[in-house]
Amino acid sequence: MYLVMALAYSLVFNGIAERNLRAQMDEELAQAMRGAGSLGAADYQRLLDETRSAKLRRYHLGEAWGGRVLWRALDIMSFRFGDSTGLKSASGDRDVVAIVLEALPNTLSLFGAEAILVFSIGAFLGIRAARKPGSWLDRLASVLPMALNGFPAWWLGMLALMLFSYAIPLFPSGGVHANPAPAGFAGALDYLWHMLLPLLTIVGLNVWNTAWLIRNLVVDSYSKDFVSFARARGLSEAKVGTHVLAVIRPAIATMVVMGLLQSISGNILVEGIFNWPGLGSLYFSAVQQSDVPVLMAILALQTALNLAGLVILDLSYGLMDPRIRIGERK
Repeated sequence: MYLVMALAYSLVFNGIAERNLRAQMDEELAQAMRGAGSLGAADYQRLLDETRSAKLRRYHLGEAWGGRVLWRALDIMSFRFGDSTGLKSASGDRDVVAIVLEALPNTLSLFGAEAILVFSIGAFLGIRAARKPGSWLDRLASVLPMALNGFPAWWLGMLALMLFSYAIPLFPSGGVHANPAPAGFAGALDYLWHMLLPLLTIVGLNVWNTAWLIRNLVVDSYSKDFVSFARARGLSEAKVGTHVLAVIRPAIATMVVMGLLQSISGNILVEGIFNWPGLGSLYFSAVQQSDVPVLMAILALQTALNLAGLVILDLSYGLMDPRIRIGERK
């Protein structure tokens, strides 16, 4: 599957990538030939042709179209993206892998923390609402998801900035550090302080959807026959809850894994509003500057991690639900 996706990315970006490579090759040729001005015309032309041929072989630009697409797909699969065409890391490095790895921790810290908090708080609220159908919490868990789904994340982010960074200056207005950035433990606290407002915004927007989903899972499970049989046998509610949890465990695992996988991609609008230098912001900058190597690196990383997560999730179903293993043996 990853090979298919790599071929698709190579096909989509082939034309732009080759134009960028030819421009890069012309620059390298110009630099390589600067010291050859003292040569005669014939020697200069021979050296130029040899250097150009070597560059064409290095970048596989002298091969047929299908070969060029295949080589680029193999480079994507092995994470060989070379240098960017315009973007640089904070240290000035143009290596694509270094640029992506610099932005990845910021995305994982913000959206990974969001995924963990959304599931933890949403599971608590959803289970509490399911235990008391018709209560105020149950009604809140049913109404708020529909209400919040109508609010775009970027609009809530701008509202949070105006309210809590300008009208009531409780949080920084963006970025990951103060200027100048403190060092050591103070730097870590400053990072968390800058992350708090975007984190609270996206958690408040998404937590009620998770609560509603888990509430429905629990309510549906409590209506099954096995719950009535368990209660008829005299099992305590704690034991009954354990059986219900075992039934909904695959669905919960799916929600957790998909939330963590989604955190890898970041969010272009949220990161842009809060000036958070993650993969979403990097992707937007790469699109603006037509930096194809960086675009392909981000897409390849997200594709590889998503496919790996889905494979692990699929394999874990057999461990969480014995019925799946029985079905496989049959």
